[in-house]
Amino acid sequence: MCFRRCVIMALSSCLLWNTFGLSAAMDSKPNILLFLADDLGIGDIGCYGNHSIRTPNIDRLAREGVKLTQHIAAASLCTPSRAAFLTGRYPIRSGMASSTRYRALQWNAGSGGLPANETTFAKLLQQQGYTTGLIGKWHQGVNCESFNDHCHHPLNHGFDYFYGMPLTLRNNCQNNKSLDLDPVLQAKFWFYTQIIFLAVLTLTAGKLTGLIPIRWKIIACFTLVGSLFFISWYSSYGFVQHWNCILMRNHDVTEQPMRLDRTAVLMLKEAISFIKRNRHGPFLLFISFLHVHTPLFTTAKFLGKSHHGLYGDNVEEMDWMVGKILDLLDKEGLRNHTFTYFASDHGGHLEAQNGSAQLGGWNGIYKGGKGMGGWEGGIRVPGIFMWPGVLPAGTVIDEPTSLMDIYPTVVHLAEGILPRDRVIDGRNLMPLLQGTTQKSEHEFLFHYCGSYLHAVRWHQKDSGAVWKAHYVTPVFHPPGAGACYGKRICPCFGEGVTHHDPPLLFELSQDPSEAKPLSPDTEPLFDTVIRRIGRAIEEHRRTLTPVPEQLSVSNVVWNPWLQPCCGTFPFCWCDKEGDSTQIL
Repeated sequence: MCFRRCVIMALSSCLLWNTFGLSAAMDSKPNILLFLADDLGIGDIGCYGNHSIRTPNIDRLAREGVKLTQHIAAASLCTPSRAAFLTGRYPIRSGMASSTRYRALQWNAGSGGLPANETTFAKLLQQQGYTTGLIGKWHQGVNCESFNDHCHHPLNHGFDYFYGMPLTLRNNCQNNKSLDLDPVLQAKFWFYTQIIFLAVLTLTAGKLTGLIPIRWKIIACFTLVGSLFFISWYSSYGFVQHWNCILMRNHDVTEQPMRLDRTAVLMLKEAISFIKRNRHGPFLLFISFLHVHTPLFTTAKFLGKSHHGLYGDNVEEMDWMVGKILDLLDKEGLRNHTFTYFASDHGGHLEAQNGSAQLGGWNGIYKGGKGMGGWEGGIRVPGIFMWPGVLPAGTVIDEPTSLMDIYPTVVHLAEGILPRDRVIDGRNLMPLLQGTTQKSEHEFLFHYCGSYLHAVRWHQKDSGAVWKAHYVTPVFHPPGAGACYGKRICPCFGEGVTHHDPPLLFELSQDPSEAKPLSPDTEPLFDTVIRRIGRAIEEHRRTLTPVPEQLSVSNVVWNPWLQPCCGTFPFCWCDKEGDSTQIL
């Protein structure tokens, strides 16, 4: 009898402790820690099936939390995907979807960016008493009309603290790397420049030998025109490393150009410092990794350590950084009071190669990759959540979710109110993550390539089917290759795409790799599904309102008067970081 009473008391105590622990975790606003990788493929980490790259710390998040297997980016390229992540809205609603071949911001000195009238989750959490920080990549613009108006800057979008790159990594940021900023256009500029100066030399030689009767004034004019043409384009493209590859702390430029050999350590130190300063919370920390975007600069400690070359080394370094931050949460006693999330902004970059070496990610069984608006490989990304005591550990959810869902989810956790003057496309994930509901709130997800709708996903909840209709697909090169090799990225329109009427239809729960398109002969519901998706497209388009296009050519070109500079323009060189090369 005594034994039974002891057992009952022990079980009751355990139940009360669990209930109290859950209640305590939910009673106050949690800290929010968001990790977002750059160009990471869903097949690049261990918990999603990779056996050649070691990612024990990201895997730990999945083991102790919730893993999503159908987590979808709102765009397959950096700038629009991150705009959707920050605002909870399709990028076409904010003007961050492009109708030109420039689908991401190209320069720090461009005038485009996330409009000031967009409300980010950081701004809403700031209003709820959170201290908000962004460490890493921004890629949402800096200035509008002058070099210091900071209209698109993170501090103008709800972040109290910013340290990182206002743009993004490029090969141009590292010496001896092939150029990846408009290489075709640069080649044309060089060609035209050479033609002009060859003409000048020919005319000069003809004048001196008397073979060409021409005035020196005309030769001088040709020379002046050629010189002005050369200066006009080389002043931007010739100094990309100085104009684009910079680090900022809040509004101040601290490195111009960046020293890539210590960037990872600087980012990690800043993240650790932010958490320590704000450990009494609540805080929002958005760690927006520069990893694993080319040029894949990796510190010596990790070079040659993976079984997947330089790309694998870079992934493993990022995982180490995640581990350091998780260890700090444990050390500071914040682990059980922090809502942690890990994802990638879009799929891996298949076309990133150096000879036979693959410099981009692996998207597992999914077709396509970065830049492809419809195929799963470009938009299906890792999605992992951890909040001990609140989210059930070891859970796997195979329901359609979106990076846009982070917006309403964290606003809900912060006890904030969503804007009522605009459409919010994301959905609060907490009921799904906690298991109080089994179905995603998303019925339709619209997959854009720039401003062009390429595909639509229909989650038919009554049957569990996930239909996907492709209206436009990129033309792979070579045919059947699964990517646009020979180009930097697949196009969204023009001769590089194929339009499908009727659309290609797949049932993703049966064919996740989109290998076998259905037809009216093989699928009795084909016409019904296509009609229903067509009506959804019409309804969706009725919710769109015209907005200025932030990625128009005029908004993405280099404007010298908008250039962030730590000196007196054009003498923009500085290193305010001192000796920060020690590995943590």
